[in-house]
Amino acid sequence: MQRYKLPVSVLVVIYTADLQVLLLERADHPGYWQSVTGSQDPGETLLQTAVREVREETGLNTDDYVLSDWQIQNRYEIFEEWSWRYPPGTTHNTEHVFGLELPKTIPAAVSSREHLGYVWLPWREAAEKVFSSSNAHAIRMLASKRKSENSR
Repeated sequence: MQRYKLPVSVLVVIYTADLQVLLLERADHPGYWQSVTGSQDPGETLLQTAVREVREETGLNTDDYVLSDWQIQNRYEIFEEWSWRYPPGTTHNTEHVFGLELPKTIPAAVSSREHLGYVWLPWREAAEKVFSSSNAHAIRMLASKRKSENSR
């Protein structure tokens, strides 16, 4: 029996204090770079989804760093090539944005089933490299978030 994904997901931007951003290259679509993403499992909170996806996709334990819910939701049309993963008639997904701040760049243990590799890039370069506009927007927000935190 086919188990469909829920049309609710998380986007977790992993970054350092000096605004280096971790990107992952999709195994099912070489050349598509992104932050950590993944669909919510039934019964999970959004925070639990973010924690699980970070662990599955990078090997990082979020308990060791600062994980924050940015209180941002993006609603977008599901790419046709991935629509089979969702219940029939589902056309849109709601993505919830989180950030995970690390003190410095560290190696990621990527799952070869999901990703071909990873790279750390300065935030501007990372925003240009990702294929998703909501991912690019979230990365660009890092600079303004940092400015507002420093002005407190």
